[in-house]
Amino acid sequence: MDIPLEIAFHNIEPTAAMESLIREHVERLEKLYPHLVGCRVSVEMPHKQHRSGNVPEVHIAMRVPGREIAVSREPHKPALRHAAPNVHTSIKEAFRAAEKRLTDFKQQQYGEVKAKEMLVHGALQQPVQQSQSRQIDSGRGMD
Repeated sequence: MDIPLEIAFHNIEPTAAMESLIREHVERLEKLYPHLVGCRVSVEMPHKQHRSGNVPEVHIAMRVPGREIAVSREPHKPALRHAAPNVHTSIKEAFRAAEKRLTDFKQQQYGEVKAKEMLVHGALQQPVQQSQSRQIDSGRGMD
């Protein structure tokens, strides 16, 4: 990578294990797409709950030539928002999504994605000339 890895933690105490896990996953991204320019990872705990913990949100911004690809993993359903918090699982899920996004980008860039064929829904039997005008019956009389 041209730009060094940026790791940020918000409302959560960083550990060596979390940083190590993030660095391992970024190395995998670099192997998947060698032209990766930079990567920024943010791990944040939305707010503290005294009875049930929150699930950490993980945001990954990958810089590739001419573009930035962003991935956010935050629980959307209330049951998931207040599940047993596990930061390692959240990080793994976010990087799994990032790998998928980067793979899709790589396939598009190298033309490995097939173009969809356009379906023909009808055929023109006789062209209408410009000078002809027609009336349309809308059921209420002629318009």
